[in-house]
Amino acid sequence: MTPDHLDRYQYDFQQYIDSKFRILQNMGPADTFIYWQESEAIAQELGKRTIIPQTLPVSTHTQLAKGVSITDTQLIARTATQEFEIALADLPIAGTHNALNASCAVLAALSLEVSNEAIREGLRTFQNAPHRLEPVGELKGIRFINDSKATNVDSVFFALGSYAEPLILIMGGVDKGNDYTQIESLVVEKVKVLICLGTDNTKLQTFFNGKIPFILETQHIEQAVAWGYEYGTAGDVVLLSPACASFDLFKNYEDRGNQFRSQVQQLIQKNS
Repeated sequence: MTPDHLDRYQYDFQQYIDSKFRILQNMGPADTFIYWQESEAIAQELGKRTIIPQTLPVSTHTQLAKGVSITDTQLIARTATQEFEIALADLPIAGTHNALNASCAVLAALSLEVSNEAIREGLRTFQNAPHRLEPVGELKGIRFINDSKATNVDSVFFALGSYAEPLILIMGGVDKGNDYTQIESLVVEKVKVLICLGTDNTKLQTFFNGKIPFILETQHIEQAVAWGYEYGTAGDVVLLSPACASFDLFKNYEDRGNQFRSQVQQLIQKNS
């Protein structure tokens, strides 16, 4: 649980938390509440509330007797009646955030006594939806990734953590009360060029000014893609991960991602 849509909650994170925690209001002792143990906001809220349903945490830091423990190499799930284990390398999509998502799905399935074989097959055959770290093309060793669904800073944090390569990052759109300090160190470490794509990029430019080598600004997705190719070299990743809503220049995040994919494919055709 991280700040998102704060423009709908008077820019008050606690109001957002209260809204999310309404998921508990109709849960009873026979129900199961699955959550990420290392989420500071969730941990603080659980300390203030009486939790009626059974709880199954997911942890990336500790070994749990019940719940999911994510190690450097394994996802290990345990409930009162079942145990399930899978190598992270065998998951269909990479990244800590995807391991967290898989962990919650595994616990939900185990809570309903789904067999280990069915869970393993479900994970093995899972196909990620578009606009979520979606590879959309490669040109002269430069990879283009469509993460248009990343409409908040937390999503961008996990996207940045998914790549070891130098990044050309495309961000921007309608700000929702974003706090960019969460991704500051990752951007400084990994991003060689920041391309601001939006009608008002003042907040992005002000925050990252002087922290990365190049900051560019455009209101045209074609220009953003062209700059990605121009400033990229073999081994780089051009990552569209906006941290913002899309409604200033696009119909929605799908439209933004589709236009990005289309422009990349046109660029490849033109330069191949």
